[in-house]
Amino acid sequence: MALFSRKKTDESEAPEVAAKTAPVATAQPTDRNLASVIVKPRITEKGVGASERNVYTFVVRKDASKHDIADAVKALYNVTPVKVNTVNKAPRSFMSRSKGRVVREKGLKKAYVYLRPGDTITLV
Repeated sequence: MALFSRKKTDESEAPEVAAKTAPVATAQPTDRNLASVIVKPRITEKGVGASERNVYTFVVRKDASKHDIADAVKALYNVTPVKVNTVNKAPRSFMSRSKGRVVREKGLKKAYVYLRPGDTITLV
């Protein structure tokens, strides 16, 4: 019997009702476009050095979660990520030394994808 329910039930019926309405864990079909999750690989000096340790850097969409990123890497590059770390880089404004005016830099979201030893991704 629920506290604020108007419907009265016996305790003997409650387990049967709960067993009938229990959610079943099934695999959900993906309704998201995994190719649009990863914007581009981020190839920098730090990123190239990290790729020797099986860590790859990608620019991803702002609304992408770690699970979305892992699924996209698995689908696009046929490797299974061990771990995914994300970094939100905020937009900033600063004075340009050479131009003498305010320069605006866009923000982005980076993902560091860790792979198992032996797995590689060819980006270039």
